[in-house]
Amino acid sequence: MKKTIITLFAALMAATTLFAQTPDEIIARMDQEVARFEKEGVNMVMDIKIPFLGTYSTEMHILGNMYKAILLVKDNTSITWSDGTTTWDYDESENQLTISPAKQSGNTEAKSNMKMLDGVTEGYDVKLKKETDQAWEFVCSKSKTNTKKDDPKKMNLIVSKTTYLPISVSVSEKGVKITMRDFSVGVTEESIRFNPSEYQNAKIVDKREAGDASLQ
Repeated sequence: MKKTIITLFAALMAATTLFAQTPDEIIARMDQEVARFEKEGVNMVMDIKIPFLGTYSTEMHILGNMYKAILLVKDNTSITWSDGTTTWDYDESENQLTISPAKQSGNTEAKSNMKMLDGVTEGYDVKLKKETDQAWEFVCSKSKTNTKKDDPKKMNLIVSKTTYLPISVSVSEKGVKITMRDFSVGVTEESIRFNPSEYQNAKIVDKREAGDASLQ
């Protein structure tokens, strides 16, 4: 009986500690977990909901300058790979592979995607909207001191109580809703590296300066 009481007391104290965390403490812990994305890589899904057109979902896997993005549009799938130097775009419906130089101006696309959650609440007033057994849901309103024109006025952020990773981040601007969701840590180079042997029969469009119609 004594052992049972001690166990229940410990569980109660743990639950109380979890409940007592302030929004700032939760966000700080989330930022620590998000910081792992840079070295370990991140898996996520981005949904773009456009009025009258529907929702377009992109599955993304990012590690450093490398990434693989799978875009689903109705019945068609397109896949993009990049190693920071070269980009390969495959259109399944056309069986066409387009090879082009990766964008070198400023941050690479992969780095830009990685930074989307870097200090995501910076410049925002964060308030706890709802709490469940699994997550905290926050409303982030743009601070009066935030002068960045591109920052949305409001964001909805849901953080997992288990992993402290974001479950989802969503914004709505001019009728378009963008949601980033299903975050997880851990990507290998092998899983996102373009494999030319899988696309030997594709039509190749080479946009590199020294294009030679090869897959490399």
